Amino acid sequence: MVKLAFGSIGDSFSVGSLKSYLSEFIATLLFVFAGVGSAIAYSKLTSGAALDPAGLVAVAVAHAFALFVGVSMAANISGGHLNPAVTFGLAIGGNITILTGIFYWIAQVLGSIVACLLLKFVTDGMAIPTHAVSSGMNAFEGVVMEIVITFALVYTVYATAADPKKGSVGIVAPIAIGFIVGANILAAGPFSGGSMNPARSSGPAVAIPTHAVSSGMNAFEGVVMEIVITFALVYTVYATAADPKKGSVGIVAPIAIGFIVGANILAAGPFSGGSMNPARSSGPAVVSGDFSEIWIYWVGPLIGGGLAGLIYGDIFIGSYGALPASEDYA
Repeated sequence: MVKLAFGSIGDSFSVGSLKSYLSEFIATLLFVFAGVGSAIAYSKLTSGAALDPAGLVAVAVAHAFALFVGVSMAANISGGHLNPAVTFGLAIGGNITILTGIFYWIAQVLGSIVACLLLKFVTDGMAIPTHAVSSGMNAFEGVVMEIVITFALVYTVYATAADPKKGSVGIVAPIAIGFIVGANILAAGPFSGGSMNPARSSGPAVAIPTHAVSSGMNAFEGVVMEIVITFALVYTVYATAADPKKGSVGIVAPIAIGFIVGANILAAGPFSGGSMNPARSSGPAVVSGDFSEIWIYWVGPLIGGGLAGLIYGDIFIGSYGALPASEDYA
């Protein structure tokens, strides 16, 4: 039975709701940055060659990793939708009001657009790949493909996260959601593109198509790339490990942190090297005696990490009151 509720202006503009919109914006931005970035990285590595099976696997894995992390980092604040289709599905079941859901949509699409604009900037204007049905497949067939795979995604969300009787299954909800997206991209990618996410598709459509920065990329672009991916890493640490309200999400914190690093390297590796870690970059620089660009890998990660701490620590954790002592990242 449909359980739609319109909601109220007061509820949709409460402090908690505004924080949820910000959380959705940030998580969707970081998810799309890694997901679309992995497709651009493949194009960079293959000089624009058509996507082959290995490339499809890499893109699917990057999306799976990034979505797992995105859901984990937003779960404590907004529920971790990151997708207008997920928000709509949850609204149908009465889990979110229509009015609040509309603002979720706006935050998600804006996050996707900003991610693609950042990618276009840091990759020195490389084309942003957009979703389109493959040759030989008509629009109706593409719609049916997207219906089936998005059904699988939202059904997984309900079964592992929204169901009140989920029990311990809820612990693996972000993993399950990330995995179904990765599996669906492997299945549908060569046909409809495997979107399942209007926000993920809207961003590229609007944007239009030792560690060292790649040829054709300047130092400032490298710094910005490192700022974004390190922000994603440290924001994940806060959301899954440092947040006092992390609950069962804390169990998967090490996986989430590892996955965001993997996804970011898939996206940023061909451009800035995907460091996110001054120590990781400094060791090779010292041994090789090459310090020509080491400053990029100190400035970018420190700014990105500091911004993540400022936003999550002050806006989200700061509203909880005194932060209790924690054994995680104390």
